[in-house]
Amino acid sequence: MNTSCSLCILTAVLLHLCLVPAPSAALLDPTTVSSVDIILDDTDYIRSSCKTTLYPDTCYHSLNHYATAVQQDAGRLARVAIGVSLAKAKRMSAFVSNLSREADYGAQPRAVAALHDCFSVFGDAVDQIRDSLSQMRTLGGSSESLRFQMSNVQTWMSASLSNEETCTDGFEDVSDDEPLKSDVCDRAQKVKEVTSNALAFINSFANKI
Repeated sequence: MNTSCSLCILTAVLLHLCLVPAPSAALLDPTTVSSVDIILDDTDYIRSSCKTTLYPDTCYHSLNHYATAVQQDAGRLARVAIGVSLAKAKRMSAFVSNLSREADYGAQPRAVAALHDCFSVFGDAVDQIRDSLSQMRTLGGSSESLRFQMSNVQTWMSASLSNEETCTDGFEDVSDDEPLKSDVCDRAQKVKEVTSNALAFINSFANKI
C-alpha cells in the first residue's frame, strides 16, 4: 500500500472518531446511576411493604412520595405512616367540626347525633395518633424500654382506629339518603384505612425489636 492511501485511511479513521458522540456525563457518573437505583429500590420497598396491609392501594398512594425518607427502614416507615394518619385525622376532625356547626337540624336526628359523636371520637383519635408519633420520635433505651414504648404506640393507634370505627358505626341506623351519612362515612373510611395501615407497620416493627 502506498503512502498516499495510508494517509487517506488514517484521515478517515480520525474523522470517524471525531464524529462519534462522547458518552453523556450522566452515563459516566456512577453517583447518578446509584441514586436512580436507590430511588427505585426505595419505591419498591414501599410497594412490597404495602402488600402486607389490608389496604395496599391506599397505602402505596399515601406513602410512595416518602420513599427516600423511609430508606427501606421499618421504623421510619411506621413513623411516616403514623404522620400520614395524623394529618388525615386532623383534617377529618376539622371537617366534622365545621359540619357540626353548620348541620341542618331538619335532618334526621339520628344523623345529627352521630355527627356530634364523630366530632368527639375524632378529637380523641387525633390526640392518640399525636401521642403515638411523639413516642416514635423519641424511641430509645434498652430492648425492654423499646418494647414498652412500642406497646404504648400499639395501644394508642389501636384506640384511635377504634374511635374512627365508632364514628362510622354511629351512622349504621341512618338511612342512606341522608347526605350527612355519605359526607362523613366516605371521608372517615379513608382515615380508617391509613390508620389501619400504620398500625400494621407498627406491629411489624414491634415484632422485630
